[in-house]
Amino acid sequence: MQNRRQTLKHSAMVAGLLASTGLFPQYALAFNKGAFEAKNIADALKALGAGAPTESKDVTIGGPDIAENGAVVPLTASTKLAGVKQLLILVEKNPSVLIAAFNVTPAVEANFATRAKMGQSSDVYAVAITNDGKALFAKKEVKVTLGGCGG
Repeated sequence: MQNRRQTLKHSAMVAGLLASTGLFPQYALAFNKGAFEAKNIADALKALGAGAPTESKDVTIGGPDIAENGAVVPLTASTKLAGVKQLLILVEKNPSVLIAAFNVTPAVEANFATRAKMGQSSDVYAVAITNDGKALFAKKEVKVTLGGCGG
Protein backbone atom coordinates (compact mmCIF):
# COMPACT_ATOMS: atom_id res chain seq x y z
CA MET A 1 0.00 0.00 0.00
CA GLN A 2 1.33 3.44 -0.94
CA ASN A 3 1.67 6.15 1.61
CA ARG A 4 0.96 9.82 0.85
CA ARG A 5 4.60 10.71 0.15
CA GLN A 6 5.00 7.84 -2.35
CA THR A 7 1.76 8.83 -4.08
CA LEU A 8 2.86 12.47 -4.38
CA LYS A 9 6.29 11.42 -5.66
CA HIS A 10 4.66 9.11 -8.23
CA SER A 11 2.20 11.85 -9.29
CA ALA A 12 5.03 14.36 -9.75
CA MET A 13 6.94 11.84 -11.87
CA VAL A 14 3.89 11.19 -14.09
CA ALA A 15 3.27 14.94 -14.40
CA GLY A 16 6.89 15.45 -15.44
CA LEU A 17 6.60 12.74 -18.08
CA LEU A 18 3.37 14.24 -19.44
CA ALA A 19 4.92 17.70 -19.54
CA SER A 20 7.99 16.43 -21.40
CA THR A 21 5.81 14.73 -24.04
CA GLY A 22 3.53 17.74 -24.49
CA LEU A 23 0.40 16.01 -23.24
CA PHE A 24 -0.62 18.69 -20.75
CA PRO A 25 -3.46 20.87 -22.12
CA GLN A 26 -1.79 24.13 -21.07
CA TYR A 27 1.31 23.16 -23.06
CA ALA A 28 -0.86 22.51 -26.12
CA LEU A 29 -2.54 25.88 -25.52
CA ALA A 30 0.83 27.60 -25.30
CA PHE A 31 1.81 26.11 -28.68
CA ASN A 32 -0.39 28.66 -30.45
CA LYS A 33 -2.09 30.56 -27.69
CA GLY A 34 -3.69 33.11 -30.04
CA ALA A 35 -5.40 30.40 -32.08
CA PHE A 36 -6.74 28.54 -29.05
CA GLU A 37 -7.98 31.75 -27.41
CA ALA A 38 -9.67 33.08 -30.58
CA LYS A 39 -13.34 33.94 -30.15
CA ASN A 40 -14.26 33.45 -33.82
CA ILE A 41 -13.17 31.29 -36.74
CA ALA A 42 -11.54 34.10 -38.74
CA ASP A 43 -9.29 35.05 -35.80
CA ALA A 44 -8.32 31.41 -35.17
CA LEU A 45 -7.36 30.90 -38.83
CA LYS A 46 -5.46 34.20 -38.92
CA ALA A 47 -3.46 33.18 -35.83
CA LEU A 48 -2.51 29.96 -37.63
CA GLY A 49 -1.40 31.84 -40.75
CA ALA A 50 -4.27 30.68 -42.98
CA GLY A 51 -6.23 32.71 -45.47
CA ALA A 52 -9.99 33.06 -45.80
CA PRO A 53 -11.64 29.62 -45.76
CA THR A 54 -13.24 28.07 -48.85
CA GLU A 55 -15.75 25.22 -48.71
CA SER A 56 -14.42 21.96 -50.16
CA LYS A 57 -15.82 18.49 -50.85
CA ASP A 58 -12.32 17.14 -50.12
CA VAL A 59 -12.65 17.88 -46.38
CA THR A 60 -15.12 15.98 -44.19
CA ILE A 61 -16.52 16.63 -40.73
CA GLY A 62 -18.40 14.02 -38.74
CA GLY A 63 -20.46 14.14 -35.60
CA PRO A 64 -23.95 13.47 -34.33
CA ASP A 65 -26.91 15.42 -35.73
CA ILE A 66 -28.20 15.67 -32.15
CA ALA A 67 -25.83 15.47 -29.17
CA GLU A 68 -27.62 14.20 -26.07
CA ASN A 69 -24.90 15.61 -23.81
CA GLY A 70 -22.92 18.70 -24.81
CA ALA A 71 -20.13 17.79 -22.38
CA VAL A 72 -18.84 14.97 -24.63
CA VAL A 73 -19.65 15.41 -28.32
CA PRO A 74 -17.70 13.02 -30.58
CA LEU A 75 -16.30 14.76 -33.69
CA THR A 76 -14.18 13.58 -36.60
CA ALA A 77 -12.26 15.44 -39.31
CA SER A 78 -10.49 14.04 -42.36
CA THR A 79 -9.13 14.90 -45.79
CA LYS A 80 -7.35 13.08 -48.60
CA LEU A 81 -5.88 16.33 -49.98
CA ALA A 82 -2.14 16.42 -50.61
CA GLY A 83 -0.04 19.20 -49.09
CA VAL A 84 -2.09 19.61 -45.90
CA LYS A 85 -0.05 20.80 -42.89
CA GLN A 86 -2.85 21.08 -40.30
CA LEU A 87 -6.36 19.78 -39.80
CA LEU A 88 -8.53 21.75 -37.37
CA ILE A 89 -11.84 21.19 -35.62
CA LEU A 90 -13.73 24.35 -34.66
CA VAL A 91 -17.08 24.93 -32.92
CA GLU A 92 -18.50 28.28 -34.00
CA LYS A 93 -20.52 29.13 -30.87
CA ASN A 94 -18.03 27.96 -28.24
CA PRO A 95 -16.31 30.65 -26.12
CA SER A 96 -13.01 29.53 -27.71
CA VAL A 97 -13.78 28.21 -31.18
CA LEU A 98 -10.67 26.08 -31.81
CA ILE A 99 -11.22 22.61 -30.34
CA ALA A 100 -8.28 20.73 -31.85
CA ALA A 101 -5.35 21.34 -34.20
CA PHE A 102 -3.66 18.27 -35.68
CA ASN A 103 -0.30 18.62 -37.42
CA VAL A 104 -0.15 16.57 -40.62
CA THR A 105 2.85 15.29 -42.55
CA PRO A 106 2.90 13.09 -45.67
CA ALA A 107 3.49 10.12 -43.34
CA VAL A 108 0.27 10.82 -41.39
CA GLU A 109 -3.21 9.97 -42.62
CA ALA A 110 -5.30 13.10 -42.04
CA ASN A 111 -8.15 11.34 -40.25
CA PHE A 112 -8.71 12.35 -36.62
CA ALA A 113 -11.34 11.93 -33.92
CA THR A 114 -11.84 13.73 -30.63
CA ARG A 115 -14.54 14.75 -28.18
CA ALA A 116 -15.57 18.36 -27.67
CA LYS A 117 -17.53 20.25 -25.08
CA MET A 118 -20.39 22.26 -26.59
CA GLY A 119 -22.62 24.59 -24.60
CA GLN A 120 -25.21 25.05 -27.33
CA SER A 121 -26.20 23.96 -30.82
CA SER A 122 -23.65 25.18 -33.34
CA ASP A 123 -22.04 24.70 -36.72
CA VAL A 124 -18.91 22.57 -36.40
CA TYR A 125 -16.08 22.94 -38.91
CA ALA A 126 -13.21 20.80 -40.15
CA VAL A 127 -10.57 23.03 -41.75
CA ALA A 128 -7.59 21.74 -43.70
CA ILE A 129 -4.73 24.24 -43.95
CA THR A 130 -2.39 23.57 -46.85
CA ASN A 131 1.35 24.25 -47.03
CA ASP A 132 0.63 27.39 -49.09
CA GLY A 133 -1.78 28.81 -46.47
CA LYS A 134 -5.11 27.94 -48.11
CA ALA A 135 -7.93 26.99 -45.74
CA LEU A 136 -10.49 24.49 -47.03
CA PHE A 137 -13.46 23.54 -44.88
CA ALA A 138 -16.52 21.39 -44.38
CA LYS A 139 -19.24 22.19 -41.86
CA LYS A 140 -22.01 20.36 -40.05
CA GLU A 141 -24.68 21.53 -37.67
CA VAL A 142 -24.77 19.73 -34.32
CA LYS A 143 -27.79 20.28 -32.09
CA VAL A 144 -27.12 20.04 -28.35
CA THR A 145 -29.99 19.02 -26.08
CA LEU A 146 -28.12 19.17 -22.72
CA GLY A 147 -25.51 21.92 -22.43
CA GLY A 148 -21.91 21.09 -21.59
CA CYS A 149 -20.38 24.58 -21.14
CA GLY A 150 -22.41 25.64 -18.13
CA GLY A 151 -25.53 26.14 -20.11
